[in-house]
Amino acid sequence: MLGASLNKVSDYFKSRWKSSWNYSLWALLIFPLSPLLGAVTIGFVSLITWLKQSRKINRRPLNWGFALLSALLIVSAAFADEKTTAFLGLFNLLPFFLLFVAHSALIQTFVQLRQMAWVLAIGSVPVIILGLGQLFLGWSFKLEILWVVLSWTITPGGNPPGRIASFFLHANTFAAYLTIVFILGLGLWLEQWRLFIANRRLGIRKNSLPSPQSPIPNPQSPIPFLFLTIALITNFIALIFTNSRNGWAIAIFACLAYALYQGWRILVGGVAAIVSSVILAAFAPSPVAQFFRQVIPAFFWARLNDDMYPNRPVALMRKTQWGFAWSLAQEHPWTGWGLRSFGRLYRAQMHIGLGHPHNFFLMLSAETGFPSTLLFCGLLGWILITGIQLLRKSKYINTEDRLIFFSYLLAFVAWLLLNTVDVTLFDFRLNVLSWLVLAAICGVLHRYNEQDRFTSRSN
Repeated sequence: MLGASLNKVSDYFKSRWKSSWNYSLWALLIFPLSPLLGAVTIGFVSLITWLKQSRKINRRPLNWGFALLSALLIVSAAFADEKTTAFLGLFNLLPFFLLFVAHSALIQTFVQLRQMAWVLAIGSVPVIILGLGQLFLGWSFKLEILWVVLSWTITPGGNPPGRIASFFLHANTFAAYLTIVFILGLGLWLEQWRLFIANRRLGIRKNSLPSPQSPIPNPQSPIPFLFLTIALITNFIALIFTNSRNGWAIAIFACLAYALYQGWRILVGGVAAIVSSVILAAFAPSPVAQFFRQVIPAFFWARLNDDMYPNRPVALMRKTQWGFAWSLAQEHPWTGWGLRSFGRLYRAQMHIGLGHPHNFFLMLSAETGFPSTLLFCGLLGWILITGIQLLRKSKYINTEDRLIFFSYLLAFVAWLLLNTVDVTLFDFRLNVLSWLVLAAICGVLHRYNEQDRFTSRSN
């Protein structure tokens, strides 16, 4: 009887698979405001997808790679000095591997990529507004409904003070979130710009309502373009006031990448000139630097060269943290010291509390060993290289779909760069977002690779 009941539950879940993607979109929309509701919904969707597409999931070699990586991480935790702590650290990785595998089977089309980018752009607006209020209007409140179902904490003046953080625990984490959303939103904006120009050339002036089944806003309406313009401007303003050098650099890199992709050489030259001026104001010899500092606000150059925060302890410098993490990795190269061990070991050596070494890959090497890290980097490298190959060579991607796929690849590169100077693993919302971006890329890759193999067999 129990088996029959479980079968009925399974059949019900399978029958609901077609609407699973809509649930994921709703979860992404509410995720910044209610991580618990978002997590439960995405977990529910992942379960449905596993039940529905288990055969497809089990046949994919990339998923075998993540299964092997999971096994290596468990072995590493078993050999750790602090086994309980190390096994708890697995929860920052293994559940997200499952989420990634399930959603790479669920996401298959460029329409879904656009829907996800739109939802992220819309969902970021209230978070940004509250963050700007936190910094400029001194907003401060703590709201809890049913414990953690809805939990908002806004610290006046930001965290650290003077740096916008909104709901996030730290300004750098908020900057990473803004950077990924900015990149995907900019891709949508460029698509809308192309449509706007095309419609102008065709003489389209009259707006029409979108069909009820339309997956994205009506391309003939100016409202999506105006919304994205406002959202991107507020996003960039918030990113500036996070005071995150990493966020600034990667956002500028993304703008240059888009400009190169679009062939806008004048814009590339202009951005390069502005960036060079800021760098010269920060790091050039005194006579040259003083000249540029007459035009460049100290807010930018003083943050870049750390004049804004002088006399910082050596133990808080990234160079020190990276060197310590590398020495740990060399001492235990095969299985590492165990997940979540870096903070304990660094505190014992440097007498200062620090949760991570501001480099995810060095942290993974120190805590889980080189084999796990190399396998993980290999899996990520395969996704990136295969994605670039698909973008450049595939005959199956329509011209209008290439830009949105490029946006996701660029967001992936941004995530990689962010994790060379920080660790995004420990913020639940940012971790989910990162793995969903990867799942979106892989879902499209799997679909078009299967289509390519089917065509090759037919020929």
